[in-house]
Amino acid sequence: MSDDILLKNIGPVAVITLNRPAKLNAWTTPMRNQIIAALERFDTDASVAAIIMTGAGDRAFSAGQDLSEAHDFDGARAVAWVKEWERYYDVLRSLSKPLVMALNGTAAGSAFQVALLGDIRVGHPGVRMGQPEINSGIASTTGPWIMNAMLGMSRTIELTLTGRLMEAEECHRIGLIHHLVPAEQVFDKALEVARSLAAKPPVAMRLDKQRFREMTEAGFRDCIEAGMRIQREAYDSGEPARMMEAFFQQRRK
Repeated sequence: MSDDILLKNIGPVAVITLNRPAKLNAWTTPMRNQIIAALERFDTDASVAAIIMTGAGDRAFSAGQDLSEAHDFDGARAVAWVKEWERYYDVLRSLSKPLVMALNGTAAGSAFQVALLGDIRVGHPGVRMGQPEINSGIASTTGPWIMNAMLGMSRTIELTLTGRLMEAEECHRIGLIHHLVPAEQVFDKALEVARSLAAKPPVAMRLDKQRFREMTEAGFRDCIEAGMRIQREAYDSGEPARMMEAFFQQRRK
C-alpha cells in the first residue's frame, strides 16, 4: 500500500487518513482502491468497532477527483469510471460499523458525496462543502441522488447548477455537519463520537445500517445507471476536457 492513505488503530477505532495534502487529498483510482481495501479490512476485523476517515493537512478533507486523471477520458472510459465509483460507494453503504467523517477542511465534488455517505460528520468553521462539478464540465448524477435524499430537490438543484461551496455554518444549520468545533478539536471530537458509537450493541448497529442502505438502494442503483448514460454523453462531447484544460491553464498562471 502506498503512502496515499495512512492507517492506524486507536483502541476499537480504526483511522483512515487521506494523505495527498499537496494535492488537497484528491483521489485517483489507485488511491480509491486502497481506501476500499482498508474499509473492507476494518469492517471484517473483530477488533474494530468504528471507523474514522479524515484528511492530512489543514486545507482539505479532499478536493474529490484528481482532474489530471479524468482529463483524457472518452465516453467508454467514463462508463468504466462510473462503475468504479459504484464499487466505492457500495462499500461505504455496506459497512456494518459506524463511519465518522473528521472534516479537516474542504470536501468538494465526490469528496462531498463520500462525506455524506459517512454516518456522523465533525467539522470546523473553515470547512466548505459542495458540488462544484459543473464548473469542470462534469455532469452530476450521484451527487444529486444523495443531496436530494438529505436536503430535498430545491436545494439539490441550486447546489448542483451553481456549483457553489457552502460554508461550515450553513452545513451545520441544515444538518450536514453534526458537530461544529474549533479546527484543533475536530479529530478529538470525531474520536469521542467514534468511541461512543463503538460501544453500542453491534447487532443493532449492523441492522440499523443495513436498513438505511435498504431504504436508499433503489435510488442509488438508478443514479448509477443514469451516471453511465449521462457521463458517456458528457465525455464524448469533449466539454469536460475543455473545461479541465482551462482550469489547468488558469492554475499555471
